[in-house]
Amino acid sequence: MFIDQGDLAIDRHLILTHRLRARRVELGLTQKQVVTRLARRGIRTTNKTLSSFEHGAGVDVVRLPELAAALDCTVTYLLGLTEDPTQWSPDHPTPLLRPSPATPATGNWILGPDVPTRATAHRS
Repeated sequence: MFIDQGDLAIDRHLILTHRLRARRVELGLTQKQVVTRLARRGIRTTNKTLSSFEHGAGVDVVRLPELAAALDCTVTYLLGLTEDPTQWSPDHPTPLLRPSPATPATGNWILGPDVPTRATAHRS
């Protein structure tokens, strides 16, 4: 059984949805081009589905390797475990846990500077 420490799952979901879109834009790809790349890997999807992934709808976990390959990055990067799109191993050897209230966090503990927090994501 997994114990979810301080909404870690929600944070990882935000990271994933943000990085899907950010990586596509960084590569200068349209959604249609990503859909074409996925089709070459045997994944049939639509622009509408890809758009919903980028805007927070549930991403099918079994499709993460193909999504990463279509975006020329690693699954580790999409999940926010590394800042380097080509690196497979996480930047930190142990999972990041939200600091306890007794030790307040400085900065964004897992999301990094490029990913909005839950508070800012809900406002937009």
